[in-house]
Amino acid sequence: MYKISKEFSFSAGHSLFGLSEEHPCSRLHGHNYIVTVHLKSDRLNPQGFVRDYNELKFVKEYIDSNLDHRNLNDIMAPQNSSAENIAKMLFDAFKPHLPELYAVEVSETPKTSAIYEP
Repeated sequence: MYKISKEFSFSAGHSLFGLSEEHPCSRLHGHNYIVTVHLKSDRLNPQGFVRDYNELKFVKEYIDSNLDHRNLNDIMAPQNSSAENIAKMLFDAFKPHLPELYAVEVSETPKTSAIYEP
């Protein structure tokens, strides 16, 4: 099995509901997110790639147009804009265009990440 990944980034704000008032994530705050798309295939294309990285430009365009410098609460309502839910939302958006996609990872901080893999 061959696996590749590519990182993308965006900055956005959000707050999470259902938490105590003392929880810092219940208040409006922001993150510099890192999104990693993970692709795999049991065979390579004629050029020797799982997928040409240039073919992932639409991922950057989607993230820049829909998520960057936005309030994620406006985009994801009524769902909480947790890293887990963002990963699932992005997986669902990208999978129809990337049959090799098997997981999307979203990191809010350098030490944390959430992965959606069906």
